[in-house]
Amino acid sequence: MQDQDKYAEQAAAAAAENAVPTPEATEAAAPQVPLEEQLAAAQSQLAELQDSFLRAKADAENLRRRAQEDVARAHKFAIEGFAEAMLPVKDSLEMALQVETPSVDSLKQGVEMTLRQLSSAFEKGRLVEVMPQPGDKLDPMRHQAMAMVAADQESNTIVAVMQKGYLISDRLLRPALVTVAQ
Repeated sequence: MQDQDKYAEQAAAAAAENAVPTPEATEAAAPQVPLEEQLAAAQSQLAELQDSFLRAKADAENLRRRAQEDVARAHKFAIEGFAEAMLPVKDSLEMALQVETPSVDSLKQGVEMTLRQLSSAFEKGRLVEVMPQPGDKLDPMRHQAMAMVAADQESNTIVAVMQKGYLISDRLLRPALVTVAQ
């Protein structure tokens, strides 16, 4: 009989372990948290999340504003280096105009010196001449044909250069104006 009681107790314990708990049993077993406390915790968490969101939004706005200011400053002062290189050229021209009785030789020397300064400024600003030679093939990306003339050259080759062109780095600023063979 004792064995039967022992087996019955074990079966009852196993059944209790495998049984699905009812909501009433779960509520009774778990500590009861009042709804007010749950609401307060949820509101606190919501306030923290709202604060984090507003801070992230403000940081993004500040970053965007700073980037816009940097771009505006870059545009405003983009030619500063080129302007600094041009100042000696202007100074030379002003000094040439201050000479009371210039001679042809002194004017020529002054103009040559000013041209060297200007070429140096162009070099510092990465401004490169486009000066095609007669006989070169017409490159529509760097040359602009102003006229076609009869010549003893292959067609679409440069006969004469009317005006130099210029590049800033690899970007065309002004095409060279040329006449080409017909």
